Amino acid sequence: MTDNWGGEQAMRKLEPGKLVIASHNAGKVREIAELLGPYGIEPVSAGTLGLPEPEETGTTFIANAELKALAAADLSGLPALADDSGLVVEALNGDPGIYSARWAGPDKDFNLAMKLVWDALTAKGPDAGHDAHFICALALAWPDGHVEAFEGRVDGTIVWPPRGGNGFGYDPVFQPLGHDISFGEMEPAAKHKMSHRADAFAKLVQAAL
Repeated sequence: MTDNWGGEQAMRKLEPGKLVIASHNAGKVREIAELLGPYGIEPVSAGTLGLPEPEETGTTFIANAELKALAAADLSGLPALADDSGLVVEALNGDPGIYSARWAGPDKDFNLAMKLVWDALTAKGPDAGHDAHFICALALAWPDGHVEAFEGRVDGTIVWPPRGGNGFGYDPVFQPLGHDISFGEMEPAAKHKMSHRADAFAKLVQAAL
């Protein structure tokens, strides 16, 4: 845990009350709100508050999550939680990675993004592996600049064509290890038990709630 100036800080607990979800992604906000449900937290989205989306200039998932959380906390005067997550495909040298949302273009067209991933894999030839994982970094920030970060991961494979209409983003082409259906085919409750976001959230709950 570090503060905004890089110094070590003690673990800080999040008190019940309003918490800004520093995202304009409706699916992500909904998923985080569902995970927060049991803890007396009142989630409010950055979009609802009219907060701008800062430019994601970090080179890691955690750096981008911290950047977004600190900006939202500073502008709102409330604690803020930001998520930076993405799909990492081993055969694509880690792409789309931290640029997962950008692969969807300005219109956030994840059908396009999934097709780009599949086309890039296909171009690698029939021997290219389909191993992939999702990473989720959660950053919890306060208006005074204190920030804490937690990272989760789930491993799986890329499948084609996309399957299922649940979830969001790349979920329809990601099949987690040990399962025969994609995240897009899973019921939300089942996904919440095992996803990268659930993994990171469990670490946040243990530390801050």
